[in-house]
Amino acid sequence: MPIAVVVGAQWGDEGKGKIVDCYASQADLVVRFNGGANAGHTVVFEGKKYKFNLIPSGILYSQKTNIIGNGMVIDPKKLIDEIDGLLKSGHTPNLAISPRAHVVMPYHFVLDGAEEIRKGGLAAGTTKRGIGPCYADKAARFGIRVSELMDAQLFREKLHTMHQLECRIIEGVYGQVFKQTEDEVFLQYSDYAKRLAPYVKDTNEIIHSAIAKNKRILLEGAQATMLDIDHGMYPFGTSSSTTAGGACTGSGIGPTAIDEVVGVVKVYTSRVGSGPVPTELNDSIANYIRDKGGEYGTTTGRPRRIGWLDLVTVRYSVQVNGFTGLAFTRLDTLSGVEKIKVCTHYTLDGKKTESMPASHKDFERCKPVYKEFKGWKDVGEKEWRAIASKGFKALPKEAQAYLTFISKTVGVPIYIVGVGPGREDTIVLKDVFKRK
Repeated sequence: MPIAVVVGAQWGDEGKGKIVDCYASQADLVVRFNGGANAGHTVVFEGKKYKFNLIPSGILYSQKTNIIGNGMVIDPKKLIDEIDGLLKSGHTPNLAISPRAHVVMPYHFVLDGAEEIRKGGLAAGTTKRGIGPCYADKAARFGIRVSELMDAQLFREKLHTMHQLECRIIEGVYGQVFKQTEDEVFLQYSDYAKRLAPYVKDTNEIIHSAIAKNKRILLEGAQATMLDIDHGMYPFGTSSSTTAGGACTGSGIGPTAIDEVVGVVKVYTSRVGSGPVPTELNDSIANYIRDKGGEYGTTTGRPRRIGWLDLVTVRYSVQVNGFTGLAFTRLDTLSGVEKIKVCTHYTLDGKKTESMPASHKDFERCKPVYKEFKGWKDVGEKEWRAIASKGFKALPKEAQAYLTFISKTVGVPIYIVGVGPGREDTIVLKDVFKRK
């Protein structure tokens, strides 16, 4: 029963969608296990870009079952928009929604913005998509599940409790007014329920039936390790479990069933949101990488912060996820940079450290120590694609040396190298679904 997990090894935006799309060609099921519409995955198919926030990145393979797992929080309006977009482009979504996933309600959007303002310097720089407040209600045990949204009477009962409580918090704590009545919310979300009902299925049975039949399953993560609610740089992260452990809880698959954990590593650092980034650059090199790589948020459009690759972060991700392989992305974006640096360790209060601090205040004081590499020339889109067809040894020698150093330093082999946005721009060294 080959089951593989794909998670981000850094701060998000590593290009997980491309890696999932690549491996999805061999998978039978693709399961998204965490997050919500705060995630943005871009997939290039036949020269066209598709941007997804909620739908799994394997959706363009019509014969594959794509599952929105129980660990996700769903903005129903956004999900319907994505489904409609696929239908208009000629794709019929083979989609199943877990009835155990939670629903983002209109109160959550208001609370998200209000809470960020109140947090001041500790604000995470959220997407204002209601994710944190929805997960908070889930943990407090008065959130609304998809299964409850589908039951009009039960939904009405749960909504009544939520409406009263959330309105008091919005007005009493944050001094704002929630503009919709309870009846308006009920009617609006009842319409969403009708649209989504055909897709709501017993995903637990679908998944475990597939496992029993030795089907190939790909688990897709959103955000990345350093944004994890437990293991990330708290509080500058997200509200879900973004690591390989979250793949188990967010899909309902036990850890003993998982065979491969692939960590996606962008060959430099990028970050959207607040919080310290030790290797961050604020110079012409950062501008060059940002513009060349189109480093603007899929969800928000915000320009991403850019820095050199940080191996302390990657090594930490190896530890908490148990990576069996690395998938490198954006190698072509670094081409044309004369000298490339990689952070091998930090100094903290004058002492060398290779460990990730738990405190964001300590992390803020970490100073990166770099190893320098010779860069490689930009050979152009067509030549990069030709290189991809020939394999790893066709890469520029300088690029090979750079990637090999990273792999050896963190002790994890290379599974994939991406040299462009499309499926054809990918060097696959290890097929995670190939039976041993």
